[in-house]
Amino acid sequence: MHLTRYTDYSLRVLIYLGAHPGKRATISQITDHFGISRNHLVKVVHNLAQLGYIKTTRGKSGGMVLAMEPDEINLSAVVQRIEPHLNLLECFDNKTNTCPISSQCRLKGVFFEAKRSFIGVLNNYTLADILVSEETLPAHSLSEHLVPIPLPSRG
Repeated sequence: MHLTRYTDYSLRVLIYLGAHPGKRATISQITDHFGISRNHLVKVVHNLAQLGYIKTTRGKSGGMVLAMEPDEINLSAVVQRIEPHLNLLECFDNKTNTCPISSQCRLKGVFFEAKRSFIGVLNNYTLADILVSEETLPAHSLSEHLVPIPLPSRG
């Protein structure tokens, strides 16, 4: 399964705001913090506001804050509302399915079960469960802090 960058950015915004309770954050602060595109983030923030996860205020002292407490923001709900389809295979969408063995394939059922499990696990967690304190939130994107794992040689 691969979540879209849009969903990733949405979760990052929620994490950032949750790690800075009671403080208004600007798009510039979040783009600088995570090193992500301002254009993308504007769309993400607009969508999060439309979905009711954040409140935005325009103007000189504007910015954004969470619209609810972190323990009220369920990760499964966020992902399902933001992610376009969560289709793991082509055959999950009857409109675009061109797989010739779809009607007899048992793999589809296995992947449906995996998808249900994925959503089920996310359903057990809220934003509060994944928050780190403002002091420990990395200054840059997490990918900059990952250590590369060497690949085994193909000898």
